[in-house]
Amino acid sequence: MFCSNPSVIPIPQFTEFWTTESRAPISAKLVANMLSVAGADHIITMDLHASQIQGFFDIPVDNLYAEPAVLKWIKENIPEWKNSIIVSPDAGGAKRVTSIADRLNVEFALIHKERKKANEVASMVLVGDVKDRVAILVDDMADTCGTICHAAEKLMEAGATKVYAILTHGIFSGPAINRINNACFEAVVVTNTIPQDGHMKDCTKIRNIDVSMMFAEAVRRTHNGESVSYLFSNVPY
Repeated sequence: MFCSNPSVIPIPQFTEFWTTESRAPISAKLVANMLSVAGADHIITMDLHASQIQGFFDIPVDNLYAEPAVLKWIKENIPEWKNSIIVSPDAGGAKRVTSIADRLNVEFALIHKERKKANEVASMVLVGDVKDRVAILVDDMADTCGTICHAAEKLMEAGATKVYAILTHGIFSGPAINRINNACFEAVVVTNTIPQDGHMKDCTKIRNIDVSMMFAEAVRRTHNGESVSYLFSNVPY
C-alpha cells in the first residue's frame, strides 16, 4: 500500500513472534528494529496478536482494530444476529469477544482448549450456552484452521443453529481450505489484510471484508496531523 507521505508505512498484518518460554527469542523486537533502521518513522498495523508488541517500537504505532468492520458485517449479513452469541475459540480472545458482544448487546461464550503440540488441539471445553442460537466465532487470525473447525463442531454438538467464523487475518496454510470446505460453517469471513482472491476461488464459504479504506483514512489522518482514534470504533465512508 502506498501513500503520499513515504515516511508512513502501513502494515496490514504484523505477525507476532511471541513466547512465554525461558530464553526463547523475541523476534518481534528484531522486526521492530529492522523497520526502524530501514527508515520507517510511523507504523500502522491491524489487530496485533498481542498489543504489547507496540512497546517494542521506538517510533509511533497506530494499531487499528477490525472490530468496527466486523460489527458492520454482522448487522448487514446475519439476519438473526440479535439471537446470536459471540464465541472465542480460546481463552486469550475473551477480551475481544466481550467487546463485540457488548456492542451488539448479545451474550458471549468461550472455548477452553488444551494443546498436545503446536497446531494440534487435544481437547475443547465450551463455557457458555449456545443452544438454539447463531454462534459467531471471532478470532484475530487462522493458520491451518484446525482450532476453528473443531470449535465449530463443538458448537453444533452443543445445539447452535448456525456457525459463522470471523477472522482478521486469514493465513489459510496447509490443509486449511479443505478443512473449511468440510466444516459446518455458514461462512468464514476474513479481512483483506492478506489477499484472499485465490482462497475465495477454492472455497465458496470464504467471505471478504475490505479494510483498505480504514488504512487509507489512517494514512490521511496521520499525514494531516488529525486524530486516528476515530477509526478505533468507526468505519470510514
